[in-house]
Amino acid sequence: MDRVGLTNMPGEVLHNIAAKVTPKDLASLLHVSRLFHNLVDQNQTLPKDVYQFNFEHQLNYVYVMVHRLVKHASSAGYSDQSSNQLASKNMIFLKGLFDGKMNQIAFMHKSSLFERIYNILDWEFSCVPLTNKQKQLSAKLHCLSGKPILKVGNSVSIKTYPYACSMVYDLRRHNPQNKWGPFRDDGSGRVDWEKVEAIFIVLGHNIYSKKLVRTFGDIWNNPFSGSWKGSFSSPSPNPDFKEVDAEDPYGVTGTWYRMVSSLDYDDFFSYNFTHPGRHQTPRPPLHIGEMTRFGIMRIHVTKVEEAKTGSGYSMNYPVVHYEGTCSPLDRSFDIGLPYEIQGFVGMTRYGDVHWTSVSLIQGQERWKNEGIQIGGLRSARGVLGNWFDVDHHPHGPCGPLAYWKVSDSESELQVHTDLPRSFFLWNMLIHTNDSEDSEYDVDGPTDDEDDSESGLPSLLVDTVMEIVEVTDFLEEEPSSNA
Repeated sequence: MDRVGLTNMPGEVLHNIAAKVTPKDLASLLHVSRLFHNLVDQNQTLPKDVYQFNFEHQLNYVYVMVHRLVKHASSAGYSDQSSNQLASKNMIFLKGLFDGKMNQIAFMHKSSLFERIYNILDWEFSCVPLTNKQKQLSAKLHCLSGKPILKVGNSVSIKTYPYACSMVYDLRRHNPQNKWGPFRDDGSGRVDWEKVEAIFIVLGHNIYSKKLVRTFGDIWNNPFSGSWKGSFSSPSPNPDFKEVDAEDPYGVTGTWYRMVSSLDYDDFFSYNFTHPGRHQTPRPPLHIGEMTRFGIMRIHVTKVEEAKTGSGYSMNYPVVHYEGTCSPLDRSFDIGLPYEIQGFVGMTRYGDVHWTSVSLIQGQERWKNEGIQIGGLRSARGVLGNWFDVDHHPHGPCGPLAYWKVSDSESELQVHTDLPRSFFLWNMLIHTNDSEDSEYDVDGPTDDEDDSESGLPSLLVDTVMEIVEVTDFLEEEPSSNA
C-alpha cells in the first residue's frame, strides 16, 4: 500500500494537523513550502483553532497566577505616586504585563458586563465558551488592576458606565440572599465580583468626570498599586494608639476618604418600577447621571471579639467593631454636619475582608452599607460596596460607595497635614462639575493635562497657601442652605 505524502493530503486534514501545532511552530511552517505558507497565511479560521487548542485551559492559569502574585506581594519601599502606599515588585511586574490593551482585552473584558457590550457591537466575545467562574475571575482581575476600563473600542466605541449603572441601580439585584451588598445570590456569602466590577466602573467614571483623577490618582489611576495585603502604610503614626488597636488585624482606626454616589430618587424609582421587566432580563443602560459626595471618615476600634460559629466569618480572625464620624466636604448638601458611623469588619470564610457600617443621622439609623476590601487585609486600595436603606425598603434607594484609608491618625490637625492639597482645592469646585454632558477622556488624562493648572486651584497653589489655611477658608464659607 502506497503511503500518502503530507503534501498530498486533503486540505481539511492539513488544517486539523496545523490546528494542533504550537503557535511558535506554526510560524515556522510559513517558511517550509508554498503549500504550508498558504495554509497558514490565508486560513482565517486556523488562528482561532490554534488558540482554542493551546489556550482554552490556560485562561484559568493566567487568573490563578495573577492572584498568586498578588497574594505573595511584599514591600519594596514606598510608592513614587503615594506617601501612604508601599510598592511591590510583583505589582510592578503585573502592571507591565497588562500595560498593553491586548492583554486587557484578553483577560479583563470577559465578564457579563463586557459580554453585553460586545454583543451590541456585534463583536466576538470569546472564541471559547466561558463559564460563570471565568467571568467572575475576569471581573476580579479588573478590580485588582485599580484602573477602571471606561471605554470599549477605538474608532467605534461604547462607554462601560451606562451598563455598569444598570447593574448597580437595579433594585432586583439587592435581596436578603446577597445581604443587599456585593455578594452572590445563592446565600453562600461569596463575593460577586461582577457586582464589584460594576461599582468600580461607576465610581471610577465619577472620579474622572469630576476631574479628580489627579487628586485620587494613587487609588484610581495607578494600575495594581495598593491591591495587595499590607500595602497601606500610614504617613504618620496614631498618637492615640490603644491596647485594643493591637488586637485589630484590619487596621480600622484612622482617617478614611469616603465617596458615595446616588441617583435622584425620582429617576431611581422610574428606572426600577416604571418598566419592571423580568428578573433575568438586564435593565437598559442608564444615562441619567448621578450626584457624588465626598467625606472624611474618622473611626476607631471599640471592641474586638471572636467570630461566632455560623456567622459566615472565619474563626481564625476576630470581628472588630468600630465607631466614629463622617464629615461631608461639600456644605451645599442638606446634611452638612458630621454624622455618626457604627460598624464592624471581619474575614469571611472565603478569605475576603467584609465591612459593614450604619450611618446615623441625628441619632437615628438611616443608611447601611456592605463592602469588600480590594486586595485583602490592610490594603491601600480600600473598600467597594453598596449603600441602601437600613430597613431594606422595597422601593430603595441604593447606590455605590467606596472608602480608602489615608492615615492611622484621627487628629484634625494631623489629617490636614496628611491629605493632599488638591483634595481641598477641588472640593471648592466639585459641585460645579456635576454635568454629565461634558466630554472628558475616559481613558485618563494625557501627559500634557494638569487639573491643578486652571482657575481657583492654580491661584491657591501660586500663593502657596497652607492646608490648614485652605480648610479654614472652607469651614468659614457659608453653606448654600444657610
